[in-house]
Amino acid sequence: MTLCGVVFASAVCCELPSIGRGDYLFQLDDVNYLSTIDRPEYTLKAVIPGASGVLPLTKLTLHGSVVTGDDLQAMIKEYSDIDDVFGTPFLRSVHISTLGSTALDKSATDHLSSMGTEYLFVDKERGSLLSSETNLTVIETIAPHTDPNVPNGPYMASVSSTGVSISRVYRLYEDVYRTFLHGTYPSGPDSYQSFSLMNPDTESPLIPVPSRVYYLDDDRPLAGERVGVKDIYETKGLTATWGSLAYYKIANKSEENPPCLQRLIDLGAVVVGKQKTAQFASAADPWDWTDFQPPFNPRGDGYLTCSASSSGSACSIAAYNWLDFALGSDTGQSVRRPAAVSGIYGHRPSQGLMSTTGVMPISYSTDTLGIFSRDPYKLASVNKLWYKAYLHQNESTTHLPAIREPSPDTTAFPRKLLYAVDFLPMKNPDAQVILDKFLKDLTVAFNITMVDFNFSQTLEEMNVPGANNMTNFLSTLSTMFTYDQEVSVATPFLDEYAAKFKGAFPPLDKQHRAYFHDKDAYVTSETHTQALQARRKAFDVWDDRILHGNDETCSETMIVYDIGFKGLPSFREYSLNQDDGAAFLVETGTAGAGGNICPFFGCADMTVPIGQVTYYSNVTFTEVNLPVTASLAVRRGCDAALWNMVEKMADLGIVSPVKAGTSLY
Repeated sequence: MTLCGVVFASAVCCELPSIGRGDYLFQLDDVNYLSTIDRPEYTLKAVIPGASGVLPLTKLTLHGSVVTGDDLQAMIKEYSDIDDVFGTPFLRSVHISTLGSTALDKSATDHLSSMGTEYLFVDKERGSLLSSETNLTVIETIAPHTDPNVPNGPYMASVSSTGVSISRVYRLYEDVYRTFLHGTYPSGPDSYQSFSLMNPDTESPLIPVPSRVYYLDDDRPLAGERVGVKDIYETKGLTATWGSLAYYKIANKSEENPPCLQRLIDLGAVVVGKQKTAQFASAADPWDWTDFQPPFNPRGDGYLTCSASSSGSACSIAAYNWLDFALGSDTGQSVRRPAAVSGIYGHRPSQGLMSTTGVMPISYSTDTLGIFSRDPYKLASVNKLWYKAYLHQNESTTHLPAIREPSPDTTAFPRKLLYAVDFLPMKNPDAQVILDKFLKDLTVAFNITMVDFNFSQTLEEMNVPGANNMTNFLSTLSTMFTYDQEVSVATPFLDEYAAKFKGAFPPLDKQHRAYFHDKDAYVTSETHTQALQARRKAFDVWDDRILHGNDETCSETMIVYDIGFKGLPSFREYSLNQDDGAAFLVETGTAGAGGNICPFFGCADMTVPIGQVTYYSNVTFTEVNLPVTASLAVRRGCDAALWNMVEKMADLGIVSPVKAGTSLY
C-alpha cells in the first residue's frame, strides 16, 4: 500500500494537508510511518551546504571511552528485538550522542557502513572518531543542541542548509478488523489528536504506534505501553462520539483527561486510538448498528460477534500483538462478555473501585471501568497499578458501603467454589469437557471445595423485596440501568441537538430511538430511589451469606459460571445464528442473567480463557476454532485476591496467555 509518492532517496515522504499540522507519511521497506515533522524533538546545529529534504535517522547515545562494532551490534540487536517500529532502514543516518569523551573504533564505523549507514552526525564537543578512514559522510554538529537528552531510537531528520530537525516517528498499523474509530497520537503534554487516515483500498483505519525504544530508560511501570480507549472516555484534545454521529455533531473536544485515564498516562501508557462502541454503550446486536460498522472478531472464521458495548476494545486485543491492553466499561456485561467471545482476559472491578468521572454514564451505581488483556500477568499488574484508593468512588455514587481492600499481595484465596447451575453446564459437550478439567485443576491446586449453586433459589431464600426472585431482580436492575442515562445523557443531548437543528429529533439506532424519545415514561426518580434501596438491602444479605469473607479470607466463596455462548458460536450476521449448532448471544428470559450478578451485588468478576473447541463454519466451510472461557466472581473489594489467584493459576499452567489471531494458542 503506497500512501504517497514524493521520493527522497530510500524514503517515500509527503506532507499531509488533511492533518493540518505539517506531519509526514513515509514508507521504508513497504512499511508505512508517520512523522511529526512540525514538532521536532530536538535540533542539531550543523552546516550542510546545499542539503535539503528528509531522511530516516537513528539516535544512539554511547557510553565508555571507546565504542566498538560489537557494542553497536548489540545495541542495534536489542532495538530490533524489542521494537516493531525501529528497523535497519532507519540506520541510513545515525546521530551519535555521548555523555563524555567517547571515541568510535574503526570497527564501529565499519559496522554502521555494513548496515547501510551513509551519514554520521557526531557531536563535535563530546566525541571524536578514532579513525579517519571511513566511507561514511561525517557531519560534525555544533553545540548547544536543543534538548540533548531525548531518548534513543528511530526518527525522521529534516535537513536544511543550516541544521537538522529531528522528529519522532510512528509506525502505521492497518486496523483490518475495524475495531478502532480512529488512531491517535500526541499533540502536546497528555493531549492527543486524531489520525483519521485509512487504507484507501480497504477503508481500514491506520493506527500510529510509537517506538518502544523511546521508553527503554523510562522508569515508569507502564512506559510505552500502547492502550486503546473505548470511545466513551473523554480524552484531552479529542471529541468522543459515544457511538453516535448525531451526538458527535453537538459534542466538544475534551479539555482534560478523566482521572481514570490520566492515571494510566502518568504511569507511562500511550493512547494509540479510540475504539468503537455500540451507540451510547448499549447492548445492541451487531446487525442493529447503523452509524458505524461493528468491529470484526479475529477468532474462528472472522464472523463471530464481538458482542456490544466494549466490542472494539475487546476484539482489538484479540486481533493485534502490537496493542498491549485496552480500556472498556462494564455496566451490565460489557467487559466480561466481549472478553468471552474474543477469548481474552477481561475484568469487571468491584463497584466503586474506580472513578467514572469523564466517562459517559449509563448507571452511576453500576458503571465500572475495566481492562482487556491477552496475558493474565499483564492484566493483574496493570490492575494493581491502576486501581488506587484516591480513585475510589464514594457511597453517594455507588449506594453501597465504602469499599474495603485487602493487601495487593494477598494470597488468602477462596475456599469454596459455587458452581452456578442456572448458567451451566455448557451446551457444547466438548466445551464442558474443557470446563470440567479447568475446575478439577483449580479445586485441586487451591484445595477448594466445589458445590452446586442455584442463583434463582438463593434469591428466593434471601427474600429481599425487589430481588426476591429472578424476575424482580432483573426488573430492579433494569431500573438502575435506565434512570441515570435518561437524566445525564438523553435529556441534555436531545435539548442541545434540538437547539442546534431547529427542534429536530436526532437519528438514532433502533436501540435508543423509542427509549430516548419516550424517556420520561420509563423510570422516575422515585422508582429509581426504590430500586437503589432494594439493591442495598439485598447487598447486605448477599455480602453476609453468599459471597462473604472472614478473618482468614477476603472472599470465602467464589462463583463460577459462563457469560459467553456456552461453547456455541454466535455471529455478527443474524441469519448465521439460526443455523444448527449456533446461538444468539443475547438469550431471552433469564438464561443469560449470570452476568448480572455482579452489577447488582457490586462484586468483582473476571472472564478467563480456558481453551478452545472447533465448529464448522458456514462462512468459510471449514472447521475453525472457538474460544471457551469461564467467569469467576468474588466478594466486593476482593479484586486483588482474584488477580493474584489467576496469576497463580498461570504459574501452575491452569490458564495461560493467549495469542492474537484466529486461534488462542
